Amino acid sequence: MQTIEIKGTKRADIGKVATKQLRVDGNVPCVIYGGEEVVHFYALEKDFKKIIFTPHVYLIKLNIDGKNYDCVLQDTQYHPVTDGLLHVDFLSIKQDKPVIIEIPVKLNGFAEGVKAGGKLQLEQRKLKVKALPKNLPDTLDIEISKLALGNTIQVGQLAYDNLELLNAKNAVVVAVRLTRAARAAQKQG
Repeated sequence: MQTIEIKGTKRADIGKVATKQLRVDGNVPCVIYGGEEVVHFYALEKDFKKIIFTPHVYLIKLNIDGKNYDCVLQDTQYHPVTDGLLHVDFLSIKQDKPVIIEIPVKLNGFAEGVKAGGKLQLEQRKLKVKALPKNLPDTLDIEISKLALGNTIQVGQLAYDNLELLNAKNAVVVAVRLTRAARAAQKQG
């Protein structure tokens, strides 16, 4: 899994007035949970664009006043009108302890059902997995070249080394749906 580094500064004041001033100065208040202590800090808003506005998932190395933390992005909060980033939560991770995170799905191949006139629908863009940080892949690859018209691939049909899928086993990940044109062709044929 790819790693990105973000530099931050510990917060002295965590009140409403101090938080508002941070945002005015172009910073985002953040917090790290899951370690020995809860760490309140802030970082430049522009540093978050590379981890938030992307389909990829990253392990994040936070450098806060010279102290390093290995984390994953846990939650983000946005302003309801301006969509500006208001707050970011990180979860501290340990290399020997499993982490739960959502990993993007990547489809490989050209489905037989699409060649027959069907429409490919990706129902789940990300799947929730549990694994050690060293075993986390960048994407969950799914081979769809044998997927026929009207068929689906469910979470229970997928298996990956060294990680556990946590989504419902009967949840559909990808499907080839019958289109109106394909239905009409079937009725005539």
